[in-house]
Amino acid sequence: MPDYITDGPKKAPLTLALAHGAGAPMDSDWMNMLAQAVAEKGFRVVRFEFPYMAERRETGKKRPPNPARVLEETWAGVIDDLGADKLVIGGKSMGGRIASMVADDAGVRGLVCLGYPFHPPGRPEKLRTEHLASLKTPTLICQGERDPFGTKDEVPGYTLSKKIKLHWSPDGDHGLKPRKKSGHTEAENIAAAVDAIAAFMGKL
Repeated sequence: MPDYITDGPKKAPLTLALAHGAGAPMDSDWMNMLAQAVAEKGFRVVRFEFPYMAERRETGKKRPPNPARVLEETWAGVIDDLGADKLVIGGKSMGGRIASMVADDAGVRGLVCLGYPFHPPGRPEKLRTEHLASLKTPTLICQGERDPFGTKDEVPGYTLSKKIKLHWSPDGDHGLKPRKKSGHTEAENIAAAVDAIAAFMGKL
């Protein structure tokens, strides 16, 4: 099993399992900030790494993500380990996308995606939304309004399951960070996203 980083109370009513994005590890500043903020809302947050990122930690050499099959198998193992009945799964970008592909089969309570990669930047025709149309798991997607992987102008045009709710971060990029001139701050956007996650998990 992968190594875990755990925040929040052990006896929390629900656990949020979070996977990292393609390029940054489970203990990046962004992941630390988000996990600790959700834990402060009274939920347990458990982070893990996919094999390629764990290998990078050991060797110091950057590697591309594992094939999708390996990423999905890793997620399935984490869900087995933590128990699906009190588990919400999700993650940053790729980590959340892979979680969305295993959520229905795993029977988890919910799904939280942070910056969902609806399409590669600059290639809006290459949509990664087919499975989202029929998703049965209650889902929250926290997305920056100007995320190059799917903007507030683009996403409403996609066919998405009614189980999916969207929280938009004002002027946010793929990490929910706004531009200075917008009058918003990264801290405000993260705090609002965490409030949305806590409210979503509270209803589950």
